[in-house]
Amino acid sequence: MKEIKNLVDLTVTEAVEVLSSGQISSRELTEAYLERISEHERDIHAFITTTPDLALKMADGADTKRLKATKENENIPPLLGLPLAIKDVLCVEGVRATCGSKILEQFTPPFNATVVENLLNAGVVVLGKTNTDEFAMGSSTENSAYGVTHNPWNKERVPGGSSGGSAAAVAAKFSPAALGTDTGGSVRQPASFCGVTGIKPTYGRVSRYGLIAYGSSLDSAGVLARTTEDVEIIFRLMAGYDERDATSIDAPVADAVCRDGADVKGLRIGVPKEYFIEGIQPEVAQSVRTAVETFRDLGAEIIDISLPHTEYALPVYYLIAPAEASANLARFDGVRYGLRASDENMLKMYTESRGAGFGPEVKRRIMLGTYALSAGYYDAYYGQAQKVRTLIKSDFENVFSKVDVIAAPVAPTTAFKIGGHGDDPLAMYLEDVFTLPANLAGIPGLAFPTGFDSDGLPIGMQLMGKQFDEPTLFKLGYVFQQHTDWHQRTPHL
Repeated sequence: MKEIKNLVDLTVTEAVEVLSSGQISSRELTEAYLERISEHERDIHAFITTTPDLALKMADGADTKRLKATKENENIPPLLGLPLAIKDVLCVEGVRATCGSKILEQFTPPFNATVVENLLNAGVVVLGKTNTDEFAMGSSTENSAYGVTHNPWNKERVPGGSSGGSAAAVAAKFSPAALGTDTGGSVRQPASFCGVTGIKPTYGRVSRYGLIAYGSSLDSAGVLARTTEDVEIIFRLMAGYDERDATSIDAPVADAVCRDGADVKGLRIGVPKEYFIEGIQPEVAQSVRTAVETFRDLGAEIIDISLPHTEYALPVYYLIAPAEASANLARFDGVRYGLRASDENMLKMYTESRGAGFGPEVKRRIMLGTYALSAGYYDAYYGQAQKVRTLIKSDFENVFSKVDVIAAPVAPTTAFKIGGHGDDPLAMYLEDVFTLPANLAGIPGLAFPTGFDSDGLPIGMQLMGKQFDEPTLFKLGYVFQQHTDWHQRTPHL
């Protein structure tokens, strides 16, 4: 391997290689990331909680384990000593999990989320918990009770949301990779805004146990990193069946496809007309269409398609997701854990705890969801939304009989200014118009950079695939990144 000039420049693939070869130790790599976080975190605010003492303890343990395993010819975990950041809606034993909310400010889970447990077993080192819109409800990471995260490419811009802290951490080289979650685009949109790569898995492909729920039929744990190859490595280790999650699917995890010799010849890529709408930023549309032509040049077949019920995805999502949030967030009542008002009257304690603990966006969605589920309105709103959701899912099933994947923009624009949507929740909700359908249909989506706009802000595209066909998405993303360098460009902090 070539000489290492700066450890934080390493991709996951490169870091694993140099750790395995003994060229560097986990402590050296972890210290490099902690030093960079210390130097630049005040400007980016990617983290809610950093865990330097824990990280160094885990790094030293990894180095000791590697030395012992090497001497005794034992198996070495595949990611042993690799630093990782984790979105603060995923439980890590002994590390507080706030969900970006005041109501969970002092909550410390006594267990690990399954995806975290899987990666700990693979040897990762925990750098900290990344910032998020409160309970993952947002598209900008402005809704966090712990402050706004800034986009490393332009600190006046949002990093996207709700996994904005994770995306910013990867883009700023605070971590080689980070875990996120995607309920309506919360991995893919931040990946696009921050110029990194991110996967939203098939619903049920990755366990939701230990993921503090927002919308239970929509939530997926995903990963962000700088390259498709890096994302695939971590995804394959975090995925798999989990009996503790009733929605987990018992299906084998496919072998890695990001390797020399991979090609996209003969793959059919559908381009839906509904995703190139009036009002889309012209540079975004052009960048995605240029990327599609790159795939054509590499041997893929490009087919124009239609997903006719796409226009209903936004209202359907904003009935179903808030309804599920209304039910899921009922548990935060000041009784069992989290913030508790001091009033001795039980009803007042309950209402005051929730009133003080939840922020305005969470309250808005709880009220929307409670209304949609209320007697007299359930059938007209929630019930009808579920029927249209079925139509949206059918659109994808019909199209996937003709194409292997679907290519589309991730968001209508590049990263907007912090405060740019002010008090207009509808404008913020429209940021998710291209990402919501995949969550409603339960299909996987991969986002990766395809260019920059005239302001120097990253542009991303997404590939959506058939259920459990993440490998085809990874293959396309990998081959694209072997022939372009957009993913190699990084911001100057």
